[in-house]
Amino acid sequence: MRIIVVGGEGTIGRAVVAALSSGRHEIITAGRTSGALRVDIESADSVQQMFRQVGPFDALVSAAGNARFGSLETMTEDELVRGVHGKLLGQIRLVLLGRSYVREGGSFTLTSGYLLNDPIPGTVTFAVANGGIEGFVRASALEFGQRIRINAVSPGMAEDSAEHFGHLNPGRLPTPMRTIGAAYARGVEGFRTGEIIPAW
Repeated sequence: MRIIVVGGEGTIGRAVVAALSSGRHEIITAGRTSGALRVDIESADSVQQMFRQVGPFDALVSAAGNARFGSLETMTEDELVRGVHGKLLGQIRLVLLGRSYVREGGSFTLTSGYLLNDPIPGTVTFAVANGGIEGFVRASALEFGQRIRINAVSPGMAEDSAEHFGHLNPGRLPTPMRTIGAAYARGVEGFRTGEIIPAW
């Protein structure tokens, strides 16, 4: 398969690439500042340019998109919108523009996260974005049918990020990178659609 991994050189993206790099796939990494191709998922023009460069593909994994940490006490509407714009709308944009390039029977695998189901203080924008992604996946699967599969992976606190985020998650065990990578491989190489795949 020809697979695009957006955010392929980030913490989650590297686990995805490792899980899919056994010689049976052609992997194309893309990112804002790293990867084989440059793409800003907050820009429709940038996303469209990436798809024009790649051409037809079999699967796309999105391990990209940022939300914003911040207290609800002081959050403004504009800050909330900016906070979810990258992670939620950016990933939806990949699907909306990529559906014209994905081959019949191809797939999209997006990223939500544990902060929807088990939030911590300061993560309202993450919870909103993750909930939007999961709703989009479930509803889109009904319309795509088996022509295009779409799933999302919900990673826990990644082992490789625990040093930075562990103090914000007391009592939470880090999720091994191999477990996270395997969840994305299930989305790409499996048969289900409309599924939220936990990797906790």
